[in-house]
Amino acid sequence: MPNQLINETSPYLLQHAHNPVDWYPWGEEALNRAITEDKPILVSIGYSACHWCHVMERESFEKEEVARVMNEKFVCIKVDREERPDVDAIYMDAVQAMGVQGGWPLNVFLMPDAKPFYGVTYLPQKNWVNLLSSIRDAYEEHRPDLEQSAEGFARELNLTDADRYGLTQSDPLYSPETLDVLYRKVAVKADDEKGGMRRAPKFPMPSIWRFLLRYYDVTGNDAALHKVRLTLDRMALGGIYDQLGGGFARYSTDGDWFAPHFEKMLYDNGQLLTLYAEGYSLTKSPLYRHVVYQTIAFAQRELLSPEGGFYSALDADSEGVEGKFYTFTTPELQAILGDDYDWFADLYNLSDEGNWEHGRNILHRTESDESFAERMDWSLSDLTVRLDASHTRLMRVRDERIRPGLDDKILCSWNGLMLKGLATAYRVFGEPEFLTLALRLAYFLLKNMHDSRNGRLWHTYKNGRARQAGFLDDYAAVIDGLIALYQATFTESWLTEADRLTQYVLTNFADSDPSADDLLFFTDKNGEELIARRKELFDNVIPASNSMMAENLYALSLLLERPAYAERADRMLGRVQPLVQQNADYLTNWASLFALRVRPTAEIAIVGPDAEQLRSELDGEFYPNKVLCGTTDKSDLPLLQQRGAINGKTAVYVCYNRACQLPVTSVAEVWQLLR
Repeated sequence: MPNQLINETSPYLLQHAHNPVDWYPWGEEALNRAITEDKPILVSIGYSACHWCHVMERESFEKEEVARVMNEKFVCIKVDREERPDVDAIYMDAVQAMGVQGGWPLNVFLMPDAKPFYGVTYLPQKNWVNLLSSIRDAYEEHRPDLEQSAEGFARELNLTDADRYGLTQSDPLYSPETLDVLYRKVAVKADDEKGGMRRAPKFPMPSIWRFLLRYYDVTGNDAALHKVRLTLDRMALGGIYDQLGGGFARYSTDGDWFAPHFEKMLYDNGQLLTLYAEGYSLTKSPLYRHVVYQTIAFAQRELLSPEGGFYSALDADSEGVEGKFYTFTTPELQAILGDDYDWFADLYNLSDEGNWEHGRNILHRTESDESFAERMDWSLSDLTVRLDASHTRLMRVRDERIRPGLDDKILCSWNGLMLKGLATAYRVFGEPEFLTLALRLAYFLLKNMHDSRNGRLWHTYKNGRARQAGFLDDYAAVIDGLIALYQATFTESWLTEADRLTQYVLTNFADSDPSADDLLFFTDKNGEELIARRKELFDNVIPASNSMMAENLYALSLLLERPAYAERADRMLGRVQPLVQQNADYLTNWASLFALRVRPTAEIAIVGPDAEQLRSELDGEFYPNKVLCGTTDKSDLPLLQQRGAINGKTAVYVCYNRACQLPVTSVAEVWQLLR
């Protein structure tokens, strides 16, 4: 008989709906039951593409004898961390405060009032059952000690960032010297041989490389650009990238980008579209263009919903085996490729016994097309034809296989990141299909995940139903995507929507304490009240919602002439500056903002019949420190007021701090003014 999860929409929760464990979703019913029955709570947090979450379910949660202990002694709550990032963040912080290495599945034990006293990640069945008995014994025999411990962790969770990190309000220092300090903090940890950071597993971490691109733009430091190129090249050629179908896996388990953890997440791929498109605009690398086009094709083929939003993730496993869908045995490859096997094996580092585990091969290379073609004494176009033909044959076989599980919920924040990726790709490459996808996605978000009655966003959507009040990262990512879409199209309604959402954020996520800082809470003041209300500061695999909002505020301040937005962004940057200077490698999106502010930002207004053509020429080159606005006719936007074409020719006005140079009529003249 199914448990209480049967009525949920999250695929992860539904996977557990037929466990013998009496799981509840997070909510009042479970929390009230714990108080009424005076039982400790077990909160088990994971997500659908999490390999070890599936393992723990198989080994423990599906077993009647384990479930009996859990049901008798605990109120058991299952949480999808992607649906409830607020709950996940609080209890992850608590577990790390306990000195436990965080990760998923995250299993946290709480007092009936939801305050945490102990936590672990994955445990094999025997260890898990032993732990359950120990916890229950401690609860019955040493309860005052547990209560004291839980109170201590709750106090720790409620510390302000000012208290925790000693942050005080000061004016931000936008100087080349400050920027050099931030760069050195990142550069010293970069892997100059294999790309990425010097650690394993290796995550793509797009915000690190976007910071280095901006640092290079300011300083011309070739070492910074080399680190970016090495990382982007090695990721694009490595096993972390699906060489046949496109799209990136979540991370590489080793330091060589060789063996991925095969799950594919929308948030990675959306951000990496932005990164590779920007990388192409600077380097013109054909590899980066290929990655952008192939990754968008992958997302369109495997993650796009009929309504225009994108699903969340693909599992690592199929048929219960990690990576089975994506890997091949050597006999399979020889049979499919025939005479082409030998050169293909040379390029992709395949071996007779398989280059990975269980006799299987991961397609992984380090050599560029140019180098390999030269070594084989082929022309580049000859290699391209052979590669395309081989990839097509392998894809045909792969497409017949049982596919990895799809997490088909649609998350607002991750779709905002994808919107930014698609809009940026369109701005750089001018591919109409990219714009079509971006527009469909923007319409989907504003129609299905936006409540027009009160202006709020919803966090998650499935089966025609949006639910869960949006978090700060939902607003930050969607606003960022809408700003990019406005600059790609000059359709002013996108900018209006971005501003409306920003106003909602400032009303509902700001700290009402008059003595508090200008950083924003992760949760809406109208949302559910948890044991702590936190502000997200550190940039991780997704940038911190506060750093994204600071960037949005600054861009909108220029596009809409809202000085109060820029002043708030400055106060946010001033507040976190000491932290960024100490830990720049964990705050690289903040560091990107410091890079943008070292020099004045170019405010570029394009007016006239060819506004779109001139925009596309400007966007084709890497120049991150600019905002663009434009119109073919007239506009009431501050940068466009009282500006017109010159003798019928489209005019470009370059301004800094609202002071404008004389208009010019060609992109070449614009570059002279900018450079």
